[in-house]
Amino acid sequence: MKVYFDHNATTPLHPEVKKEMIAAMEMFGNPSSMHAYGREARANVEASRRKVAEFIGAHDEEIIFVGSGSEANNTVLSLFVCATNQCVGGCGMRSTIITTRIEHPCVLETAECLAHRGAHVKYLDVDRYGKIDLDQLQGMLGDDVGLVSVMMANNEIGTLQDIEAITKMVHASGAYMHTDAVQAVGKVPVDVRRLGVDFLTISGHKIYGPKGVGALFVKKGVSYCPLIRGGHQERGRRAGTENTLGILGLGRAVEMRALEMTEEHNRMVQLKTALKEGIEARIDDISINGHPTDSLAGTLNVSFEGVEGEAVLLYLDLEGIAVSTGSACASGSLDPSHVLLATGVDAERAHGSIRFSMGRESTMQEVDYLLDVLPGTINKIRNMSTAYIKGGVHAASR
Repeated sequence: MKVYFDHNATTPLHPEVKKEMIAAMEMFGNPSSMHAYGREARANVEASRRKVAEFIGAHDEEIIFVGSGSEANNTVLSLFVCATNQCVGGCGMRSTIITTRIEHPCVLETAECLAHRGAHVKYLDVDRYGKIDLDQLQGMLGDDVGLVSVMMANNEIGTLQDIEAITKMVHASGAYMHTDAVQAVGKVPVDVRRLGVDFLTISGHKIYGPKGVGALFVKKGVSYCPLIRGGHQERGRRAGTENTLGILGLGRAVEMRALEMTEEHNRMVQLKTALKEGIEARIDDISINGHPTDSLAGTLNVSFEGVEGEAVLLYLDLEGIAVSTGSACASGSLDPSHVLLATGVDAERAHGSIRFSMGRESTMQEVDYLLDVLPGTINKIRNMSTAYIKGGVHAASR
């Protein structure tokens, strides 16, 4: 049996998205060209822009198509050290950035890079569930702060932040608000007007769309400085010939999310509950990471005492089950998850953590199969361990 429980890393193309992209493959015109071929491509790009905007409650002109969520996040953070003196708030005036310790690496590494270029970066701590401390945020806000960037849903543990409340605090201080909503859009309702954010990031391949395309919401009236220059595309805000096929795929993906998201969410809650309760009943010495209620319905992160997450992943892969040890962008790293460390999980237990992320095609049969395979896998690894102790007795000596 083949089981794919790694939807937070990427999702398979929705059949309707695939159909849309195949049908459009003969449409090769450059959207910037004025002849009929170009006008056809432009019309389709703008139709997709309208679909994305409607899905998150934005205006068409507030949507910029980009190559990825990482590009969008880099773009927003880089506004605050823009070398052209056209950045939000004026360079050097409000060059302090506040973000959290559990952001995606594309935010954390960009923030670190910008710190070397003169920006001042402050980091918010999180509690054991991955929630930020609003009192700590209030204490950090001041006349020097230009941007606060807090992800809406964490990619590893699924914890959701109260972006609406955070944005109100940020705006009251005169700063701008950005949320990386890559893991949230298409899984929970997202309305940029209700949230009040100035910037919001979307990625196509997290919502059953194609890879290599994303969108950045920039609120009307907010100043903007392009990260990629050299062309007039996207109203001069992102140079480079548009990825027409990818953009059409993204447009169709959000259409299907609008139709399927609510029903899928309810089903994901059932699957996650069954998986969580099954693991707790069948495997000792485990802990659940992330918020118990304010979290993505399809994401479950579990730490298994006395095992290495990579070993669990490989053994499960042999059984046809795909899972993750954390962020796909950090795969290959031997460091424990920065997200789990930030929530207070010790390094050893963080190394033994697995992320199960389910999606639109996940079934209870697949959950049952995983629950049949997982206990034996954990026991096998623990029995080879010289460190795991249950009841004061080394597993290897039993």
